[in-house]
Amino acid sequence: MKNIIGVYSAPRPHWVGDGFPVRSMFSYQSHGKQLSPFLLLDYAGPAEFSPAQRPPGVGSHPHRGFETVTIVYKGEVEHRDSTGQGGVIGPGDVQWMTAGAGILHEEFHSEAFTRSGGALEMVQLWVNLPARDKMTAPGYQAIVDHDIPAVAMPDGAGTVRVIAGEYLGHTGPAHTFTPMHVLDVRLNQGSISELPVPDGWNAALIVLRGTVSVNGDAIARDAQMVLLDRAGSGITIEANNDAVVLLIAGEPIEEAIVGHGPFVMNTHEEIVQAIDDFNSGRFAQIPARAE
Repeated sequence: MKNIIGVYSAPRPHWVGDGFPVRSMFSYQSHGKQLSPFLLLDYAGPAEFSPAQRPPGVGSHPHRGFETVTIVYKGEVEHRDSTGQGGVIGPGDVQWMTAGAGILHEEFHSEAFTRSGGALEMVQLWVNLPARDKMTAPGYQAIVDHDIPAVAMPDGAGTVRVIAGEYLGHTGPAHTFTPMHVLDVRLNQGSISELPVPDGWNAALIVLRGTVSVNGDAIARDAQMVLLDRAGSGITIEANNDAVVLLIAGEPIEEAIVGHGPFVMNTHEEIVQAIDDFNSGRFAQIPARAE
């Protein structure tokens, strides 16, 4: 079983654009080695938005060298990028965007959600790419709820939605460049369950709702992260009430991380090149909206 390194509470929220009040649960500056291949996790909401005429969100901005994974729990988000991909994702849906060599994208509340208002809750996870793949062609995976296996846990403990990786023989739909698990776990009150995590993988459990006991050793509540040791395999979770948790685990990428804002590479020279490529207009443009 993996030992617990620590339990970390979310910091105060900050706004990303005018549409996403987020709490950064971790970043590569704080937990780079302990959570590789994961770079950052922003937890947006839960927040209530009033009906509006103009969709709030984040305008066109670049990325290079990694992937962004957006998981929606409540509300709707519309995505558009310079590969020509885009669409609306709602509760249960996931967008897995590979920035690779360079991408421009924008994220706004959907038109329908903007008009109706309501609760927004989502997670955005940044996943590092190994050096061999950092300049891969950008791409986009639109993963809808019904394509994600929802696997019943033993003894009625709850349900695991397998976004990436594997659980009890069920494989998630997301293509990944390195081995990892991204599991959306819904636990029933009073349940005790085990989640498999391979020995040698980094792992963290992010509690979005509810209260859980991990390995009988630590209590974690809403917007807290349980960081686990690389050594050992598996964790045990007891749900003190109905809970929603996100388990991320992956094989570490043992390479240098050099980041600057929306660019994450392996050397300072590669960051300088990324900035120059962006400023020189070498990133493709987001297609104009159809009238």
